Amino acid sequence: MRRSKSQSFRNKLDLSDRVQVRLVRKRLRLSDSELAEIVERIGNSLSGISKQVALQRGKGLPQQADVPAAAVIAFATVAEQVSTEFTPGKPAS
Repeated sequence: MRRSKSQSFRNKLDLSDRVQVRLVRKRLRLSDSELAEIVERIGNSLSGISKQVALQRGKGLPQQADVPAAAVIAFATVAEQVSTEFTPGKPAS
């Protein structure tokens, strides 16, 4: 006799399905408590959970340091080369 599976929605997390919860936790690298807290706040929408995890991880990143543009770096290296090649009072070779 065949048992019919219940129809599940592709974009909803079924918290009673242990396999689905384990896969979502593994894919998003979350602990049980983190996933439960996010589902409690956001709901069981997989896209909403993914977006919330991305936002939380984005806030934890350090701010990008001010790095000069490539043109400024290139100009500085050329200027250093010119200044070391030509020194005042020394005859050019």
